[in-house]
Amino acid sequence: MTTAPPPNVSLSADDARRIALRAQGFLGAPDRRGGVRGILRHLGAVQLDTISVLARSHELVPYARLGAVGRDTVEKAYWSDSHAFEYWSHAACVLPIEEWPHFAFRRRARRARGHRWHVLQDKVRSTRAVLDRLKADGPLTSTELGGAKNGGEWFEWSETKIAVEWLLDIGEVVCSERRGWKRVYDLPERAVPDALLHDDLDDRECLRRLVALAGQSLGVGTRADIADYHRLKGDQVDAVIADSGLVPVAVEGWGKAAWADPAALATAPRGRHRTTLLSPFDSLVWDRARTERIFGFTHRLEAYVPKPRRIHGYFAMPLLAGGRLQGRVDPAREGSALVARQLSLTTPKAARPMAEALLEAASWVGCDSVRVERAGTPAEAAAVTAELAALT
Repeated sequence: MTTAPPPNVSLSADDARRIALRAQGFLGAPDRRGGVRGILRHLGAVQLDTISVLARSHELVPYARLGAVGRDTVEKAYWSDSHAFEYWSHAACVLPIEEWPHFAFRRRARRARGHRWHVLQDKVRSTRAVLDRLKADGPLTSTELGGAKNGGEWFEWSETKIAVEWLLDIGEVVCSERRGWKRVYDLPERAVPDALLHDDLDDRECLRRLVALAGQSLGVGTRADIADYHRLKGDQVDAVIADSGLVPVAVEGWGKAAWADPAALATAPRGRHRTTLLSPFDSLVWDRARTERIFGFTHRLEAYVPKPRRIHGYFAMPLLAGGRLQGRVDPAREGSALVARQLSLTTPKAARPMAEALLEAASWVGCDSVRVERAGTPAEAAAVTAELAALT
């Protein structure tokens, strides 16, 4: 790890928390006025995931910042008019189309490796067949291209699926949208605007820009925070951070070197806090170590934990209220009711914001009632139930 220069600014823990909230669009962020596309540009990456409880995670992210924006509106904002593409960032993410050149380093690295998980039996023939078909008939899903699977286990991809995913990795194909949760593949010359359709940036410039953008999206972060945002390596961050424009800062209680976006330091974070439920894949909380450091809140996705060992539920969503994480709830829909299958609060005062967040979420997904099924304590269940009754 490169030794960080002496910090220019000292921040309190609360300063850092408010800066992070503003950078992530939860505290007076001006890009909220830009709607879903503004949120995407502001965050730089919105993670995709197969799990759908209230909605899929990429829909929950703008909802958490903007309120009850229509789900069709979200999809159109991402995918229409070549505004975004899907690629490997923090994970599989929706990315602003302006970031296409920045991932040239990753496309080159994938090409140099020669494969991802699967090895093609005849790479030239298989990839040429995919490209010819997309040129003639695209955009197409892997099913439309000829089938995604071989008919065996879920991971037994067909040669067509392996070929098109390889072409996606190296940038000869673009995922231009999701249709019925299937990737839709197209040729870059059709999906990426001409001004962005290049891999002219060398690896160092790609990394420098991504580090700068991660710093802007985080507001303030450690080396590990910045690296994790687009899943860079620590030494990649070290190589460019001095030229990224980020400012060295010291944050109370962090115990590690940190950097901040200078624009985030220019004005004090002020504005209205959102009260909302967060997807576990939301970029405010997707880094568990950072979440605990900033909010004093330990969170773990338990969807992949055996049911008897779950503590907070399958898809526990943190409650953001007053700029703090004040509880969590595992929601589900039963007919026209939204059910809080498991709920917990960090303070009794969180009962009202939890009820508000549940009612807003219920309205957004078309439910007309909310019921608390189980809570950390009987008192928590009673308090939230009483607040729900008072608000309806």
